[in-house]
Order: sequence, then C-alpha cells, then structure tokens
Amino acid sequence: MAGLNDELTAALGRLDTPTVCNALEVVAPERRGHGYTTAPLVCVRPELGSLVTVARTATIRAAHPGQGTRGGRTAIDYYAYIDGGPKPCVTVIQDLDGPQRAYGSFWGEVNSNVHKGLGCIGVITDGSVRDLPDIAEGFQMLADRVGPSHAHVHVVDFACPVTVAGMAVADGDLIHADQHGAVVVPWEVTEQVAEAAAQIARREAVIIGAAQKPGFNIDRLREAFGQAAKAG
Repeated sequence: MAGLNDELTAALGRLDTPTVCNALEVVAPERRGHGYTTAPLVCVRPELGSLVTVARTATIRAAHPGQGTRGGRTAIDYYAYIDGGPKPCVTVIQDLDGPQRAYGSFWGEVNSNVHKGLGCIGVITDGSVRDLPDIAEGFQMLADRVGPSHAHVHVVDFACPVTVAGMAVADGDLIHADQHGAVVVPWEVTEQVAEAAAQIARREAVIIGAAQKPGFNIDRLREAFGQAAKAG
C-alpha cells in the first residue's frame, strides 16, 4: 500500500475533487459509482482549496442525552484516538440521529481548535457546524448544515466504519475533499491519479479549445472528439 508523503499530497492538492473522481474512473473503474459523497454538504471555507489527508472516523448523537461512548470509553479517549493517529488527518463523523440528524453541533470554536492542535485539519460530517467566524484558522468544515446549538451532542463510537453523505469511510482511508464534496482515494492507485488527471485534462483541452473558436459546429465537434482520443 502506498503512503502519503509531501510530494503526493502536493500533487493531489493541486487537483479539485471532481477531477480526482474523473481520474479514478480511469485508474479504478470499479469505483465509478461509489466512494464519494452523493448528498450535498456545506463547505465553510472553499478558499482553502483541496484537503488531502487520512481519515479518522467517529459517530455522534445530539438529540437526546448520551451515556458516553461505547465500550466504556470516554470523550477523552476519542481525543486520544485523534492524537494517536497519522497527522495531519481529517475526522469523518456520522450523525446517528436519523430524522433529527444535525440536531446539535459537535463543531465550533472550541472543538475546531482542539482538533487542530491535535493534528486534525478538518471535518466532514452529515451533522451540523457552528461558530463560523471563530473556528480555528485553516480548519476546513464540510457539513450537512449550519446550526446554532450543540444540544446533547456526544461521541458514540470512534475508529469505526461510517457513512457520511453517501460516502463510506474507514479509519485510515485517504480522503480528497473540497467545496464540491469528498471522495475516498484507494491507496493502491494514489500515485496514478495525478497522471490520469493530466491525461484527461489534455483531452478535454482539445474539445474546449475547439468549442471556443469561431465557426464551431457539429463537424468541428466530431473532429475534436477524434483529436482528443489521440491526445495524451
């Protein structure tokens, strides 16, 4: 399995998430219909660009008072889990409240700063977020919605499989995310993604260039498709 290094992080970070999804259709065609978010998420800071990092996972509830985490673990055990894993990371949190999902927010000024201090640079959740002007500098949030209260929010479990906005994630998965949503990048193809994306871009450039020239018509489009197939 490939690892995440500075060079690979930079290469993937130059791509947006739709481009990564396009590239995965080439290098991992079996992933064409899954592995990415399919429900809309609010990106709090689109100007931060692409997030490329390893997932830490958890589940929460907020609509009713909780009894702590499963297995007798405490909230501090969850933070120890974040601190003990790969850094930087992104925490991917599933809200288990069903129809009352996003009833209360786990995320705001305090938790964003605590997580950032522990090496976590963002969250992807189908719950809610709040305190938008006061969240930690450089901390990214993709969430189902923005809300005002934390209600009874508590961690239920962590280091567990989760599904957020249609995307199934396991602890240790590689995540690429931006204002469009997120996708899990299979570790075994990480080093192929940037080149596949570049090849797709070269082919698309042929078609886009033709479409922007005067006199473009269906015949020029057919010609451009033929040229694009040879590009790369």
